[in-house]
Amino acid sequence: MELLSGPFLALFGASIAALLAGIGSAVGIGIAGRAAAGVVSEDPNKFGQVLVLQALPGTQGIYGLLIAFIVMLKVGLLGDGLLDLTIAQGSYIFAATLPVGLVGLISAIAQGKAAAAGIMLVGKRPSELAKGMTFAAMVETYAVLALLVSFLMLNSIAL
Repeated sequence: MELLSGPFLALFGASIAALLAGIGSAVGIGIAGRAAAGVVSEDPNKFGQVLVLQALPGTQGIYGLLIAFIVMLKVGLLGDGLLDLTIAQGSYIFAATLPVGLVGLISAIAQGKAAAAGIMLVGKRPSELAKGMTFAAMVETYAVLALLVSFLMLNSIAL
């Protein structure tokens, strides 16, 4: 497979989707995890509540992985063999992976910060978990929209 060939560009796009969204999720979960550890050190009984909030930024990594799998299936990497894609087709697939990768990177970090704030809210007022989750979930909206854009773009590319 040549560099800058259609298959390379498509698989590079799959890598970008999983890589960027995964990095964002790792950072976001780390941000929320630090806040969660602080709350749990004061009250170990709040572990379950803060764990829910800490896990929220992990969804972007799942979205990136989903798009990567869809690309790998579409180009035949996980099937009968890699298709002989044109550079244009590979470029279209690469472009289709960018929304979930880039938005996943940024939104997961932002969601980690929102989740950390929600975790601190739960630390002071345990009955306010739903409000903390709502704040963090608002960021999720944009990750879901990026997933939808990437998915629709991928499904509209004829191979």
